[in-house]
Amino acid sequence: MIKRELVIVGGGPAGMAAAIAAAESGVKDILLLERDQHLGGILNQCIHPGFGLHRFKAELTGPEYADRFIKLVRDSSGIEVSLRSFVVKLTGEKRLSYLKPGALEEIEAGAVILATGARERTREMIPIPGSRPAGIYPAGLAQKMINMEGWIPGREAVIIGSGDIGLIMARRMALEGMKVKAVIEIQKTSRGLVRNVVQCLEDFGIPLYLRHRVTGIHGAGRVEKVNVAEVDDEYRDKPGSGFEIKCDTVLISVGLIPENELLEMAGAEMDEKTNTPAAPEVNLTSIPGIFACGNACKIYDLADWVSRDSEKAGKMAAEYLKKVLSNQRRDL
Repeated sequence: MIKRELVIVGGGPAGMAAAIAAAESGVKDILLLERDQHLGGILNQCIHPGFGLHRFKAELTGPEYADRFIKLVRDSSGIEVSLRSFVVKLTGEKRLSYLKPGALEEIEAGAVILATGARERTREMIPIPGSRPAGIYPAGLAQKMINMEGWIPGREAVIIGSGDIGLIMARRMALEGMKVKAVIEIQKTSRGLVRNVVQCLEDFGIPLYLRHRVTGIHGAGRVEKVNVAEVDDEYRDKPGSGFEIKCDTVLISVGLIPENELLEMAGAEMDEKTNTPAAPEVNLTSIPGIFACGNACKIYDLADWVSRDSEKAGKMAAEYLKKVLSNQRRDL
């Protein structure tokens, strides 16, 4: 089993920021594992501007923001990057197993930082009656289809939920010539940033139905229409408020769930409501030497804040490793 000083799982904005901060704090042996073929994580499909305003005092797109961190990672000594590397096992003793092309590697780490990000909630997590036709996508998947694959998911769309990804996709689809008929939000206010409501909906004349919900999705082979109804303070449908919207595409934008299966596998205490580590401080977990940062720790609104807090995780890991080394010297 190979021994490494610090292993970071995830090469998105969180993992890269943590790696750079750890290297600057004196850690000489850092392995950064990323399951995709490029560093950057979700930033690579976020081609819209709005990144870096706080971190770099410049308005950047997601790939531009990622590129700045990729260059910093390359310029930092002691950071080894392993792409197309998927971690399949993590123990409480900080032992990892990961798959990479042609090999299964096993590592014993001095410290581990989990920067595994988050996944999208699906239709099944917000029960919506109706059939199961083609044309229903998580908003992030539709974003990848358009921005990275060059595919248009449909012609007329309805978005369920007003999270930031959904708002941004409303604008993106409108720019690609799709007709975005409505954004349906069950809460009294939008869940996204105010700037996204203004720039992505109001500027494009896209209706936002607050305190409404989709009561049914209909279609045989493909989505044909959705039923919508207004809700009261108890989220019950108001009688006589229902109407239908014809569409061929439905996007689901109802929040994110932190990806913490590895942390659970290691035996860490978890907050069941949020699927985040149960710890007294951001970036900590219940297992000494295992840290979590970015959306794996809590869901952030801005990538700038992800980078800021993930740098703290890198520094915390460096301090932990120094303490472990100091204790080992005392024992000798």
